[in-house]
Amino acid sequence: MKKGLAIIAIAAFMVALPFIFKPKSESAAWDGDDPVLVVITPHNEAIRQEFAAAFSEWHERRFGSPVRIDWRVIGGTTEIMRFLVSEYIGSLQGWCERQGRDFPSKAASAMLSPSLPASDPAVQDIWLDFRTNDSPAVASSRIDVFFGGGTYDHGKAAEQGLTVEPWPAGSIPAGIVADADGNELIPAELSGDVWRTSHFYGTVLSTFGICSNPDRLKDIGATAAPATWYDLARPEFFGQVGVTDPTKSGSVAKAFEMIVQQVMADSMESAGFDAAAVSANESAITAEPALASPGGTLGQYQRAVEDAWARGVNLVRLIGANARYFTDSAGKVPIDVGMGAIATGIAIDFFGRFQAEYTRTPDGVPHLQYVTPRGGSCVSADPMSLLRGAPHRELALRFFEFVLSPEGQALWNARPGTLGGTRRYALRRLPIRRDFYPSSIPEFAATFATYSTIMSDNLADPDVNPYELARSFTYRPRWSARHFGIQRDLVRAICIDSGDELRAAWKAVIAHGGPESNPEAMALICSLPTKPVPLNWRSAVSEYRSIPRLVYIREWTAEMRRNYREAERLARGGARIAATAR
Repeated sequence: MKKGLAIIAIAAFMVALPFIFKPKSESAAWDGDDPVLVVITPHNEAIRQEFAAAFSEWHERRFGSPVRIDWRVIGGTTEIMRFLVSEYIGSLQGWCERQGRDFPSKAASAMLSPSLPASDPAVQDIWLDFRTNDSPAVASSRIDVFFGGGTYDHGKAAEQGLTVEPWPAGSIPAGIVADADGNELIPAELSGDVWRTSHFYGTVLSTFGICSNPDRLKDIGATAAPATWYDLARPEFFGQVGVTDPTKSGSVAKAFEMIVQQVMADSMESAGFDAAAVSANESAITAEPALASPGGTLGQYQRAVEDAWARGVNLVRLIGANARYFTDSAGKVPIDVGMGAIATGIAIDFFGRFQAEYTRTPDGVPHLQYVTPRGGSCVSADPMSLLRGAPHRELALRFFEFVLSPEGQALWNARPGTLGGTRRYALRRLPIRRDFYPSSIPEFAATFATYSTIMSDNLADPDVNPYELARSFTYRPRWSARHFGIQRDLVRAICIDSGDELRAAWKAVIAHGGPESNPEAMALICSLPTKPVPLNWRSAVSEYRSIPRLVYIREWTAEMRRNYREAERLARGGARIAATAR
């Protein structure tokens, strides 16, 4: 009996071991009476843990109680946007029904319109109820903050009425976007890229670049490491490029837009329009759009813009032709490059820098190199927004204040274990506040001197400092901003859904003399869809707005598959004829 009890006791002890030695929970001080903030985010677990713990401690010091963040993690920004839209539609419909009011079938789409819809009065009343009300009782996702993702999705959320202004105009507390003397801490935009609006506030910065594995490059006989976007389309990298699906990641979709933008800038210069001429013409067209019409004074310039956009899309396509895969996770590419599974890939800067550090050998040699192409990437912000009908609005504003404070900003790049740093993880991201970088403003310089001692990266390095990197790139919103959404769908159709046929065609071209020897095949590979209507720079934002998304994706994919199969046939047939002639 005693032996049996001893065995049971030992077994119980073994079961209890994980709980006995489990690290103390970072939210152990929180209890059921303390506040809860609900946050939806695409950020990874490391970011979630560090910000949850630091915000709770900050809140306890400032307001006397810890906070638990209830994270809602459902995927990338695309999934988040779909979820929020469905939640708000369902919430408003439920409120209308409780009021004894009808919710017409058109109301669901009309309430997301940026302006009062021209429809029946009942639908207009619903739009007004939604847009003029911030009460959780009327319309709410039951979530307080949308934290992370790209400016495109946060801008779209504001346009659809899903988010509201955290502070009325002119009432932003000092120290958030400017200091008490009016010195700007967070610019509204830099080099054409928006960092904050009245509805969203950038919290951290990102650039986009290329990661590569030196050992793997040697194995495949690469002539040089890729350093520009054009390099990723070199035939020697066939099957060696890792790419993330832009329809799953807003950040990577932005990287693809940067590729298009750089090709457009280079093409415009080749067409005789230098940066000064481009700036002057874009300003003139912004003031008077008719100048860019086919018969307008700047019609020739506009034709160059449209041709340049098609060239940019085709560079993206050829990178896709070299792709080993399109993954759902932006973090997978640098991991695979570091392991040598692939030679190179497109990476967000912080993933690339983190993996370079992680793969460093004891003698200091990294198995991964990361480079941001000079002039090939904007500096983009990951924002946060206050959701309409936030159940814990006051607490959400405190979270805004913390994340944008020096204490919150330090978490993005501080070394773990340092005073003011993270607890466990090195996030290796770039703070957005100007005073974390060298400055001639004494107060900013003092903040930089204080925090630079605990940063993981040298934020004074021009190849790291986002304020310096932004000087080498000018984002032209008119060129591709309105095309952002449809470009994601276009990449899906021409590179992913028809990917097998694209790679087979490109492989055949490479094997039979290369692009120069196969002009007909290359013309088919680089063709843009002609159905449902011919796709070009203009139709992408005009005709295609009225065509259902699933319809045009289906048509595009089918046409591209046919074209790629024919391109493969031409490449192989052309080679046989040439061989016979010899």
